[in-house]
Amino acid sequence: MIGNATFHHHDVALLAVTAIEAPVVVPSSAFDDRLAATLRRLRLPKGLLRRVAGVHERRWWDAGQTFDDAAIAAAAKALAEAGVDPDAVGLLINTSVSRAHLEPSVASRIHDGLGLPSRALNFDITNACLGFVNGITLAAQLIDAGQIRYAVVVDGEDPQATQEATLARLDDPSSTREDFLREFATLTLGAGAAAAVLGPASLHPGAHRLVGGVSRAATQHHDLCVGSLDGMHTDPQGLLDGGLELVVDAWREADPILDWSSADRFVTHQVSKIHTSSIIDAIGLDPAKVPTTFPRWGNVGPASLPMTLVAEADSLSTGDRVVCMGVGSGLNTAMTEIVW
Repeated sequence: MIGNATFHHHDVALLAVTAIEAPVVVPSSAFDDRLAATLRRLRLPKGLLRRVAGVHERRWWDAGQTFDDAAIAAAAKALAEAGVDPDAVGLLINTSVSRAHLEPSVASRIHDGLGLPSRALNFDITNACLGFVNGITLAAQLIDAGQIRYAVVVDGEDPQATQEATLARLDDPSSTREDFLREFATLTLGAGAAAAVLGPASLHPGAHRLVGGVSRAATQHHDLCVGSLDGMHTDPQGLLDGGLELVVDAWREADPILDWSSADRFVTHQVSKIHTSSIIDAIGLDPAKVPTTFPRWGNVGPASLPMTLVAEADSLSTGDRVVCMGVGSGLNTAMTEIVW
């Protein structure tokens, strides 16, 4: 196939991946209580977030703690675990959806907070929930090209303000059943942070080797999920149908080349129970190989995949093949393999 849909890495390893769990637990029952009058008025049952999405709780940050503070902490922890001095970093990519302002980039504050050198490139990559996978791919390509030696990919998310605005809107007596269904996905979001450090595999024997992967786009669906600081509107069925078609197409392209069907673990972006089970069924995965963290963390955007990878790390053995799979609003998908 002509183009860049499939890619291979030659000398890149994942040296460390870390996660920070936000401390404030917000159970889905708290949202039910907040919207009790609305649910009665619209004749909707309580417990939809738990039963339909499978999200039992999510997390928010403590007052005064920001998502970029958490991203800095996650990245500092990853550098320490990798044994890489901040002065050796040549690239920082922030992939957070969350942001407090349009400019400067979130990356600039994280770059400063980590004490990275002036010569280190730094910028944001925003591609909805797919950003972290895209960031790893781009960083790996720059390492393979010899432009940089070490890269940090980082993400921090904070949906609290958006969820509070959504709850207030849905609590209004004028809200409709259609409003509730359109904004339902906003209530599945959660806070968290993650970071990864990448470097040359040849300099780090025994590190987790990046193999390569595939990416595909179905941007005719760009209007199915549109989010802002004030809220997020989704077409749930359209997203599910379009996302599944896209994932299946990408899988069918990559599997014959990379033999992913025999992989040991599939770490997916954590959306909901129905999305995860639908992907498992569509491409014939073993459910025992697909870990889920959305029941306790919700959908932590781009951070959800690396956070889930961290949660799985202790159960992985040297040589295990881990396929990381994500889908982002737009629609875009990317998958990449790591040999543990």
